[in-house]
Amino acid sequence: MKQLLTGNEAVARGAYEAGLVFASAYPGTPSTEILENLGTLYKDSLYSEWAPNEKVALESAIGASLAGVRALATMKHVGLNVAADPLFTVAYTGVNGGLVIVSADDPGMHSSQNEQDNRNYAEAARVLMLEPADSAEAKEYTKLAFELSEKFDTPVLLRLTTRVCHSKGLVELADRKEQEPIPYVKNAAKYVATPANGKVLRKKLPARLAAMEAYANTAAVNQPVYGKMGAGSVGVVTSGVAYQYAREVFGPEVSYLKLGMTFPMPMDLCREFASKVETLYVVEEMDPYIERHLKEAGIACIGKEVIPAFDELNTDIVREAVTGRSPKC
Repeated sequence: MKQLLTGNEAVARGAYEAGLVFASAYPGTPSTEILENLGTLYKDSLYSEWAPNEKVALESAIGASLAGVRALATMKHVGLNVAADPLFTVAYTGVNGGLVIVSADDPGMHSSQNEQDNRNYAEAARVLMLEPADSAEAKEYTKLAFELSEKFDTPVLLRLTTRVCHSKGLVELADRKEQEPIPYVKNAAKYVATPANGKVLRKKLPARLAAMEAYANTAAVNQPVYGKMGAGSVGVVTSGVAYQYAREVFGPEVSYLKLGMTFPMPMDLCREFASKVETLYVVEEMDPYIERHLKEAGIACIGKEVIPAFDELNTDIVREAVTGRSPKC
């Protein structure tokens, strides 16, 4: 069965289908409806609660994860500033049950006091990050996030934006898959990040990051889509809702590398894609996050030279930036 869902509704549905047991959040647009849906539609299958702030929400979810169940913490982008302390620490300790953290960013500051790009948090904290581009992906990526969290022993940042959160799309529903709790094994060396333990945990991070990047280079969410003419003169690297804008502007003739997993970045895949096109554009909202990774790897691309570095994008803005033609032309 298919339903027309917002991205927030789809995240809630995906968490429910993934066997979520515990969810906590602090309300803030554009993320609020995720917990509202969990607490009303799925209250018979899981426990959800509003927290007094985002730090408490994440710490409560970490506790549930350590107890062996799948846990979710949701917040808007500025809320992750409040939750940064436990985020950076749980990146060291890892998880037990799958742990997913939703950051709902707000390009254009529709309901926020600032405009920040929380993709930078994934890189700074060294946690895996997924970016859905529509409601269908929001549901599927939420389910995938729990699987990857347990696979790589890491919290996963699910990065949404206002347009993904509040736009509606067709979503195919599935049954809930109950998950057996993972037994908790007392292990202070893993879960208690005192300086002595933290030094050891920090040394293990590079191996985890390397394993996650190897996965990113072959993951289905990061597959290139070549245009009607195959590998051609123009290629576009993009992620999230910016893919929708780029697809409408550039059309089906050009090639796309649509990134669903954007940390660690799949650099081998990016190099391969770039080698097959003559001109490479990067279309992304806010910071030159993807562009920076490509240029640091020596990959020539056109990004913020033409694409605006702040405010929300749309098809008209991208079209004018790339072609120089205003919507009235």
